[in-house]
Amino acid sequence: MLAIPDTSLFEFKTAEELRYWRIINDGVMGGLSEGMIRWNETENTLIWAGKVSLENNGGFASIRANAYGSKTAAFRQIVLRVRGDGNTYKFRMRHSENFDGIAYSLDFDTKKKEWMEITLPVTDFEPTFRGRIYPEYGKIKTENLQQIGFLIAGKQEGDFSLEVDWIRYEK
Repeated sequence: MLAIPDTSLFEFKTAEELRYWRIINDGVMGGLSEGMIRWNETENTLIWAGKVSLENNGGFASIRANAYGSKTAAFRQIVLRVRGDGNTYKFRMRHSENFDGIAYSLDFDTKKKEWMEITLPVTDFEPTFRGRIYPEYGKIKTENLQQIGFLIAGKQEGDFSLEVDWIRYEK
């Protein structure tokens, strides 16, 4: 049996882990972007893919999951193993399980069809809401982490695909 690190948020070793993730696209405000998640049974990974549309004032697609607050603690960085498409994505963390509100976000770039381990220092995350930065919210308190997720936005119109092997944190 494979040992899963105790600093793991998601390992995607079974298709069952996909049930924790939900899709939130710009349709919540009238946009036409589409996204879906599926299981890659060959690689044991989550694939999030779709199409970003700028029509109807749209322009984003996202997925998120509860972060299992009991599994987290104060930590200094998030590490992702992903295979992208050359687009820029945001990794997002929230103190709340609410649908809307402040998300602490940090961009990361991908290379087309190449597996990458990406390290995201917690100190670089900024409190954002609907594309604006709100520094008065201060830095994220990772011990209060409730949600994590991915977002594609920034007028990156067209097809996208991000494959995720695992999401971990380092103390």
